[in-house]
Amino acid sequence: MAVYVIERRELLVRNTMPTVLRVGPYSFVFFSSDQGEPQHVHVKRDRSIAKYWLDPVTLAKNRGFAEHELNRIESLVIEHRQTLLEGWHDYFGA
Repeated sequence: MAVYVIERRELLVRNTMPTVLRVGPYSFVFFSSDQGEPQHVHVKRDRSIAKYWLDPVTLAKNRGFAEHELNRIESLVIEHRQTLLEGWHDYFGA
């Protein structure tokens, strides 16, 4: 499975939905409007999306993913948590 970490300089471009990581079919993104919330990441695949808090890693919302896929996604969030937190800090400056 391919893992792509998005370069920090690319992340700093103020997209409305910057992608910080791609693993297989999953894109790990932030929404620019998320700044006032605790650290979290949205995970997208096709028309499905889930939101995970990063500290501690817990599922906040799910639209469209099956339970077995959520388990896989949560494992990926845990595995790449440090990269996701760094991306959050780089993008939001917090």
